[in-house]
Amino acid sequence: EFLDSIGGLGIDKEVAKQFMAILKKQGVEFKMKTKVTGVERTGSGLAVKTEVAEGGGAETAEADVVLVCVGRREFNDNLGLADVGVQMDGRKVKVDHHYRTSVPNIYAIGDIVQGPMLAHKAEDEGALVSEFLATGKDPHLDYNTVPSVVYTHPEVAWVGKTEEQLKAEGVEYKKGKFVFGANSRAKANGEEAGFVKVLACKKTDKLLGVHIINALAGELIAEACLAIEYGAASEDLARVCHAHPTLSEALKGATQMTAFGKAVNSP
Repeated sequence: EFLDSIGGLGIDKEVAKQFMAILKKQGVEFKMKTKVTGVERTGSGLAVKTEVAEGGGAETAEADVVLVCVGRREFNDNLGLADVGVQMDGRKVKVDHHYRTSVPNIYAIGDIVQGPMLAHKAEDEGALVSEFLATGKDPHLDYNTVPSVVYTHPEVAWVGKTEEQLKAEGVEYKKGKFVFGANSRAKANGEEAGFVKVLACKKTDKLLGVHIINALAGELIAEACLAIEYGAASEDLARVCHAHPTLSEALKGATQMTAFGKAVNSP
């Protein structure tokens, strides 16, 4: 990994640290601040050459299979945008709030416009543009409520702000955490690793971010997306009845910790 933490640029640092610890217990080995300089076929497999990100310290590791994952980029190759006069915003296509480009009869969505480069974001944009063309209804998609999921075991999912972002923006916040080791369903499933972390405005209690490590984090994050989209406070979620025993109770517990400083089922 070229960076000093796993999970990419959008992940909360505390979550990334715990995520790495869980994967290490599974036997995963990490080389941080390291770049791959080449991969060569050998008689028995593959030789992966690496070195320290800043340069130097070259090493070679033997592997049977190499999975290359180097991020993502906009795919606007050979679209002929310049030929028809579509204006760009850097590498992105410039659009208005209707996703209309500088050419009135051309609309753009997905990775080639601003916002997170995620399939579910592009899908929603497509539906919004179709609705606008059919009915004239103005599109609305809050990119702050688009969830991100790391599809590993356990999964990592988040929506809204990280602690690092809130600190950088000078936002006063409070946080609550609830570990899955104190959740009945997680204990019954043998999936006690991980936690839910909730970030809320210190003054208004408005939800600002939710971060989850759990085998079903990608499913559990939907409730947090809905809450943030509609401007809920952490106390709002804390007072909603959740079925027992369910993993979703961990989110309730985290919001109780955020709103009241303690949870009914505190570990």
